[in-house]
This record gives sequence, structure tokens and C-alpha cells, in this order.
Amino acid sequence: MQQHRLRNARREFLKRSAAGTVSVSTLSLLASHTAWAQGHIQGINPAAALGRGYGPLERVADQRGAEVLALPEGFRYVTFGRTGEPLMDGSGLTPRSHDGMACFPGPDGTVRLIRNHENRNAAGVRTLGVPHAGAPYDANANGGTITIDFDPAAMQPVREFVSICGTHVNCSGGLAWRDAGWLTCEETVQDARQGFLEPHGYTFLVPASANAAVLPVALKAMGRFAKEAALADDQSGIVYQTEDAGNNSGFYRFVPVDIEDLARGGRLQMLKVSDNPAFIGWTGQEVGKVIRCEWIDIDNPDPNLAGGEPTCFAQGRGKGGAAFNRLEGLYRGAGNSIYFISTSGGEAQSGQLWQYRPVGPNLGNLTLVFESPSGSVLDSPDNMCVTPSGAILFCEDDSNPTPGHVDDTHPLAPGITDVNRLIGLSRDGLPFEFAVNVLNDSEFAGACFSPDGNILFVNLFGGTATGSGMTCAITGPWRRGPL
Repeated sequence: MQQHRLRNARREFLKRSAAGTVSVSTLSLLASHTAWAQGHIQGINPAAALGRGYGPLERVADQRGAEVLALPEGFRYVTFGRTGEPLMDGSGLTPRSHDGMACFPGPDGTVRLIRNHENRNAAGVRTLGVPHAGAPYDANANGGTITIDFDPAAMQPVREFVSICGTHVNCSGGLAWRDAGWLTCEETVQDARQGFLEPHGYTFLVPASANAAVLPVALKAMGRFAKEAALADDQSGIVYQTEDAGNNSGFYRFVPVDIEDLARGGRLQMLKVSDNPAFIGWTGQEVGKVIRCEWIDIDNPDPNLAGGEPTCFAQGRGKGGAAFNRLEGLYRGAGNSIYFISTSGGEAQSGQLWQYRPVGPNLGNLTLVFESPSGSVLDSPDNMCVTPSGAILFCEDDSNPTPGHVDDTHPLAPGITDVNRLIGLSRDGLPFEFAVNVLNDSEFAGACFSPDGNILFVNLFGGTATGSGMTCAITGPWRRGPL
């Protein structure tokens, strides 16, 4: 009965989120953003829009007195799960590289977080890796996920434990069908050539109900490639996936045989623009233009890369599949649509937001919703979320500046280059700053709201230094502004 109530609470939140997206239709957002973008082309300073949102930002201390974030007036936060500090269950130290994350109703009124750790240690190197608990997928690999139960009344975690281990480079992921769990993805295809005991590049399911480490099962029919995210459509059960492999990145979907058991297999497919088999999405695109698409099968979703078999991308591109530049975050939109991010896409190489909307079993429409005109507006978005009101929140990952990115500092973060921010895209199509990392140059990742919409959880990626990475829980007057 309790699990039924928890699932209903989660669905009600998602209904509110979807309703917000519908009430401010994609067409409205597109029209507003197109007008804004045209104003930029005509010489209007796009950075002026960053003064909107919730007003000016200021440095704010967490519960320890440490200044980690700059936020608008009235917003506060606590930090927890800091790199190198002991896990609450005593199994080891909190791993490095906090990345993608999902939020679920937890036991006894808590909020349950499942957090990725994108550990890139060499094979067998345990430094700040995810502690091995139960049976690791690969004893030489040190990525995985940590599950946290957070008490929203006390604003602190009450439980932490390893929920999957022995995976590698767990970057992002997404919600499974009907929010049954977290689909965690490996952003690497390393294998025995690099000293690992198992091949990598797969998706794994971490059930939201799991209260201990689960047996890792590589969902190999879903494809082997440098995966960023995987996200199930909550009605059809189709799982969409992004690839982060430079400008050789595809947008995929997995059509399962059994939507309740992905391990039973299915078909991996790649998106193709119907009238343009040479389509490249990172340049020459028009905001608001509807592009007709279809899906093509990937004949060998689990290639033996060490043996020279062609990659999933090469197979799909050979059939006319679309090419993008660094596909990363995924999130559900209105009407079964899916948002996805091209981190380095666009003429300024500063990022794009795309929306895919199915219109038939094998057909769909692709639309460029937002393209950043410069790094000062939005620089290298990675993870994203759709907020309870239907706005968009981008997590910047400006760790590798590209030519033309000259605005990588920030007056609120003196001494830091490659500053990262949370950037909102309001319902009127305008971008604005919501938060700045004033502690270090780490990316933001894993943004997600609590089931009641009152707490925004987000990670600072961090490095190997103790306390450099962490999870932040942000509260404040959300209804005062567009998020």
C-alpha cells in the first residue's frame, strides 16, 4: 500500500510537470525564443535576458558556512554527499565524479535519490571509486551509483548505500518505464584492451525500490556505445538514448519485447531524417523548423569492438542515420515528446535543445527548440530537467572551452575560469541565470525536483580533492519566478 501511494505521488508530480509544459506549448516557447534569437542577430545583446528569472544572484553559504553557490534572493541550500567523506552505511568513502541523478518518493516520507558516479579510474584503481558491494559487474571497474534517502523536513540525508557497482564511467541516465527505477549509462566502450574484465558501454537498471546493492545486468540489446542517457517513454515503454562521441553521435531508441523487462531484448534503432541521409544537426539548423524523421534498425547492437566490428553509429550512419555533436541530457516533454541536448551543437558550438515528437510507429518530428548564440548565454549544457511549471533548467559543463568561448569567468566567482551555471529557459523562451558554482570549476549535473516540487537537487561533479564534489538541495520561492 505504501509503495502504491509513493508511485501515485510521483505520477502526480509528473502530471503537473507535463501539464505545465502543455499549458505553455512548445509552439509558444519556440515563437518567443525565435523572436529573441532574431533580436540577437539584429544586434540586441542576448546577455540582457540573463537579468530576468528570479533577479540578481548573490553568494550564499550552505549549512556549514561554506560558499558553494550563488543564488537569487530568498533561496537557500544544504550540501551533502561530499567527495571523500564516509558513506553513512560505513561501506567506504563517498566516490568521486557526481553526475546524473534521479529523484523518487522514498520510504517513511523521505525523498530517494539515485546518483551516478562517473569514475574514470584505470582498471583496478580503487581511488575514490564506488565501493564494491554484492557482486560487481566488473571487479576492475569502479563506477556505479549511490542511493540516498533524504529527509525533506530535516533537510539532511538519513541513509546512503551502494546500489550498483563494478560499472564504468556512469555518466547520466533517466527514468525507467513508470518510474520503476534509474537507467544508468556507461559513457565508454573500454574493455579487455584497457585491462577490464568485461566490455563496457551498456545501460543498467537500478530499481527505485532496491534497499541494497543490486546484481548488475548489462542490457546488451539496448546497444553498446558511449552512452550519456537513457529514458523510457512512460506510455509506450520505448527507451530513448543519447550518444556522447563528438560529432559521431546518434540519437537512438530501443523498442523492447517486454516493457517491464528490458533484459528480454528488443530492437535498437537510430534516428534518420527522412529526406536527408547526410543530415548533421550541429550546424545550419533553424529554430522552430519541423523536420520529418524515421527510425532505422541497428543490425548488431552489441559489436565486438576489439574484434573490429563496426560501431552502432557507423552502422546507423551507413543507412543514413542523423549525426549530432555530443548528445547528452534527456527529459520527458509534453505529449510523449522527448527533449535532448547537443552540448556542442550550434553555430557558436555553445549548445542546442532538440525535441522529438512521435507521430506514428516509425515516424516522428524533430524540432530545434533552442540554440545558444554564445557562451555568455548558455555554455555547453549537459544534463537538463523540465521543472514543475514546464520551464527548462540546463546544467552547464564548460570544462573544455571551444573557440569563441570568451565569457568563461563570472564576477561572483573570482579566480575561477570555466565557470559553470544553472541556466533556466523560461516559458516565454528567454534564458536566465539561476545559479553559479562559486566553489570550483566543476560542472553541474543531475538536476531533479523532489516529488512535491519544493526541492531542487543538483550535483557538483568535483574532482579527487575531498569536498570538491557534492549534492546540493535548494529551496526557495519557486513560484515567484519561471521555474
